[in-house]
Amino acid sequence: MHTSESSSAAGVGKGVGVGPGDGKGVGLGLALVSALAFGGSGVAAKPLIEAGLDPLHVVWLRVAGAALVMLPLAVRHRALLRSRPALLAGFGLLGVAGVQAFYFASISRIPVGVALLVEYLAPALVLGWVRFVQRRPVTRAAALGVVLAVGGLACVVEVWSGLSFDALGLLLALGAACCQVGYFVLSDQGSDSGDQAPDPLGVIAYGLLVGTVVLTAVARPWTMDFSVLAQRADMNGTPVAAGLLLGWIVLIATVLAYVTGVVSVRRLSPAIAGVVACLEAVVATVLAWVLLGEHLSAPQIVGGAVVLLGAFIAQSSTPAKGSAEPVAAGGAESRLSARENAA
Repeated sequence: MHTSESSSAAGVGKGVGVGPGDGKGVGLGLALVSALAFGGSGVAAKPLIEAGLDPLHVVWLRVAGAALVMLPLAVRHRALLRSRPALLAGFGLLGVAGVQAFYFASISRIPVGVALLVEYLAPALVLGWVRFVQRRPVTRAAALGVVLAVGGLACVVEVWSGLSFDALGLLLALGAACCQVGYFVLSDQGSDSGDQAPDPLGVIAYGLLVGTVVLTAVARPWTMDFSVLAQRADMNGTPVAAGLLLGWIVLIATVLAYVTGVVSVRRLSPAIAGVVACLEAVVATVLAWVLLGEHLSAPQIVGGAVVLLGAFIAQSSTPAKGSAEPVAAGGAESRLSARENAA
C-alpha cells in the first residue's frame, strides 16, 4: 500500500506442513518484521517523489527491482503460468501494480499515515461487496467494524472542517483500497485448493513480474530522470542518498516484507495476524511523524485508532469455511496477502 500478503488468496499458503500451534513465536516475529518493513515504504518513497521523481516511476523502480530479486523463484515455480494464470494476473494487476501506484500517488499529495488509514477501508468495502453484490449476510460484529472504520476515517480526514486534505489525494488512497478489494474478491474464489494450492512465494514472484509489465506500459520509465537517483533527497531537513532510499524500498519494504509476511501468516491464527497487520498503519504513521515531520492532530490519532479497531473487527469476524453462519469476507489472512502493501 500499501499493500498485503494474501495467504488465503485462491488457496495461497494452504497445504503447508505447519500446524496451527507450531512456531507461533517465530511467526509473530516474522509478522512484526513484515509490518515494520511495509510501514516504512511510504516514508522512504516520499522524499524521492519530492526530489523530482514521478510517483509512478518510484512504483516502477520498486516493483521492477523486487521482481529482479525474486526472478529465481519465478523460474522455480514456472508451472504456475499454466495452473494459475488468473491468480497471477490478479495479484500483479491489483495486489502489486494497482495498490502501490495509487498509494504512492496519494502520498505525493497527503500525509503517509492518512493515505494508509484510508486504505484500511478495504475490509469495510469488501463487506459491502459481500452484502450488496453477492447478497450474503454478514455478522453483526463485522457490520460494527465497518461503522467504526468509516467513523474513524471521518475523524482522520476531519470532515467537520470541509476535508482538511487534498481531495484528489484522498481519492487516490481510496483507489488503493478499491484495488485491495478487487484482490480480496479474486482471492475468495477457489480458496479450498488444499494440497493443490500454489506456493505463495511463486505467486509473489510472478505478481511482481506482471506488475512490472503493466507499470512499464503505464509509467514509461524511459522518461524518468535517473539523475535523481545519484543525488540526495531531503528527509525533513536531513539529506539522504536517493540510492539508499530506493534500496530500502526494494529490498526491505518489498522483498523482505512480502516474504516474511507470507511465511508468518502460515504460523499465526487469523486473530493474531489481523492485529499484526494493523501495526503497519501505526508504524507508517509514527515513522512519518518522526522522519518526515507529518504531525497528526489529537482527533486524527483517535480516529486512526478507531479505523484500525474497525478494520480488525471486520477482518476477524470471518467464520470457518463451510460454516452456515453469516460471512464476513476479507479476513485477516486475506488482508495479509494482498498488501502491499504496501504497501
